Amino acid sequence: VRVLHLKENIASLAQLLASTSHGGFPVVCRPKPDHAEVFQGTIKRLELSMLLENEHIFEAETDDESFSSSPLSYEKITVEKLPNLSRLTTLLNHYTTDPQYQQLFINLEPYINKSAMSVQAHFSLQCTYVTFRTLGLRHLTVVDLQNQVVGVITRKDLMPFPLEERLRLQLAPQ
Repeated sequence: VRVLHLKENIASLAQLLASTSHGGFPVVCRPKPDHAEVFQGTIKRLELSMLLENEHIFEAETDDESFSSSPLSYEKITVEKLPNLSRLTTLLNHYTTDPQYQQLFINLEPYINKSAMSVQAHFSLQCTYVTFRTLGLRHLTVVDLQNQVVGVITRKDLMPFPLEERLRLQLAPQ
């Protein structure tokens, strides 16, 4: 599972967007230094793309968890269409190859959906399907009993034909 952290490195984020086609990502944080990372919410690919177009919100790594930049307005990151794809590709390439972006970070906390749905790892498949259909979800984070991310279910995973095929293969005698 590809997860993001509340405080994410720009070069790593650009590399992730350039190398995957995922529509959204779970965001995790470590509540205390000796604790495991736990699920905090989700952020969409489109929102991440819009954030990366606003270089003024990037900050150098700090020892504390505070960031001084003011977050972008809701209107700036909630758009209905993808940003200019060639411009975004150029930006991602620039962020992954220029060494200065290894030292820059972005605070994702103001932008994540903290009320994102998640299901337990052993949640009923039928209930998961009903949840997807009822709420019109695109992806759903799967967590364990300690709220650690263990997977993501997408709408494509629950399409009838692939689901039947996978179930048949799994239930077939070895």
